[in-house]
Amino acid sequence: MAVVSELIRTESNGSVSFGDYSQTEKKKLESGAYKVKTCQEITRLEKDGEFVYESTPGTAVLSFAQTADGAAFSVEGPEDADITVGLEPETEYSVSLEGATIGTLKTNLGGKLTFSVELDAGKAVAVEVKKA
Repeated sequence: MAVVSELIRTESNGSVSFGDYSQTEKKKLESGAYKVKTCQEITRLEKDGEFVYESTPGTAVLSFAQTADGAAFSVEGPEDADITVGLEPETEYSVSLEGATIGTLKTNLGGKLTFSVELDAGKAVAVEVKKA
């Protein structure tokens, strides 16, 4: 189980890891520009008050990094999850899981992109979202 016991941490490469899906009650933590809320039902990350990531049910996210072209991270959870990431509004993105493209999706007016990930407990899935 790769939960982030400190709820959020900055990695040496500048990415962030966050989320503890083993919590039965919602936990919140602010660390610098980041704010995380996490529990079994949901994991949510904001940066400088702006939406970055949300999953239902809750997940653990490792090495989350945003770039001008998208985002990359690994995600782990006890069951399949719906994931929403905050990106540029009305833009098409290619979504890949474990290096295999699952399709091209377009963000809504708010810049949110939602997709589902099949998860097996104890195994992280690499996710890459980049402009199409």
